[in-house]
Amino acid sequence: VFALIVFACLVGEGYTNLPSSSKLFCIFNHNEDACRYGIGSGVLAFLAGIFFFMVDVYFPQISNTTDRKYLVLADLGVSGLWTFLWFIGFCFLTNQWAWTQAEDVYVGADSARAAITFSFFSIFSW
Repeated sequence: VFALIVFACLVGEGYTNLPSSSKLFCIFNHNEDACRYGIGSGVLAFLAGIFFFMVDVYFPQISNTTDRKYLVLADLGVSGLWTFLWFIGFCFLTNQWAWTQAEDVYVGADSARAAITFSFFSIFSW
């Protein structure tokens, strides 16, 4: 759920434009990579969460212990990887937000703060 919130905040108000221009830019210090990282990690984490939820639903029906062991190890490995990636994302978004000029952000400051906050919460939820 946190990944979906990060994704929605960045897609909804993560890109803005100046009143004098129609060109969109990322509100995180005009760094497109910050928005792309947040959106990409949000989408992939959401898909991974759905996949492992489906694995958990069908887990009692898997009779082979070797397959069960590999699924549990895969779940553990993916959880560790996404914990690390969310930590990197939190640090990256926070750093870029700290360098963002206040006059460049007319709309979307609350969404940027929400994306940073929920990327922090995602570290512990994964």
